[in-house]
Amino acid sequence: MSGPSPFATWWATYALATGIVSVGLDSTGYEVLSRIALALACAAWLVAAAGLAQRRHGQWRAETPAALTTVAATAVLGTGFSAAGRQPLAEALLALAMLLWAVLLTVEAQGRRGTVFLRCVATEGLAVLGATLAAADAVAWLAHAALVLFWLGLSLYCLALFRFQPRQVEEGCGDHWLAAGALAVSALAGAKLLSADGPRLYLWNEENTSALRTTVVTLLVLALIACVALLLAELFWPRHHYDVRRWATVFAAVVTATAALAVAAALDVAWLDAAGEVLLWIAVAAWLGCTAWALTAARAGARRSQVRSRARR
Repeated sequence: MSGPSPFATWWATYALATGIVSVGLDSTGYEVLSRIALALACAAWLVAAAGLAQRRHGQWRAETPAALTTVAATAVLGTGFSAAGRQPLAEALLALAMLLWAVLLTVEAQGRRGTVFLRCVATEGLAVLGATLAAADAVAWLAHAALVLFWLGLSLYCLALFRFQPRQVEEGCGDHWLAAGALAVSALAGAKLLSADGPRLYLWNEENTSALRTTVVTLLVLALIACVALLLAELFWPRHHYDVRRWATVFAAVVTATAALAVAAALDVAWLDAAGEVLLWIAVAAWLGCTAWALTAARAGARRSQVRSRARR
């Protein structure tokens, strides 16, 4: 059985990061840019899904990082489509993501790198989509199911934290940023759950709302602290070579900004909304920079392949 496919992993992580860009842009009112990013994320998701589908029967379970990332990307795409008013499509993506998640949740996380947090990211992605659809369709049971997923995701984060090797902060190739990204997507899920409550859909009593608010604010603060710490680590131990896992860094940056915007909306904090938008554009710049870096690395790899081919002749 062969190892995980970098091809599927690249497209899956690109779809996830780009999907979050779409969600963040939509929350700030940039609908046209959001739809463009959503289209790019859909194209990448289709390529990643096709790459995983081509694997032999049962072999795709060995593709845990790519497969779990695809689950999270599926949930993020559903959130983007829900924001665009395509609720039936978002519901179909939720059903698909839940099916894949249920199978992959039992797969043992491999290694001690940042990918150990992917089960948390996938679970919280489902919570985000569930809460978004609950608010859009006024379905209480979906919000309560999303709340269960939210707490389960936090439990999975704690388990992953014990498996994570701290030396990855120094040696990691980008996926160690998932330690921050998982916190941020959890904060995003909690904010969506708070926003789902309202006149149309009474969900939480005062005690539950208070506990959820405290948890969400704590998660956002921890995500911001983690991002700052990891950014300082990048300055001390710079990584000069492109790696597909660098898209996990972009995801962490974008989802932290999106979470800040969602928390600002849920708690009605004006200054946090302004700060979140600034962070979002910084993250979008990182997304553009990583895209250019990936294209440059791909061209360089193609040239090296051509040189080797000519040398063999």
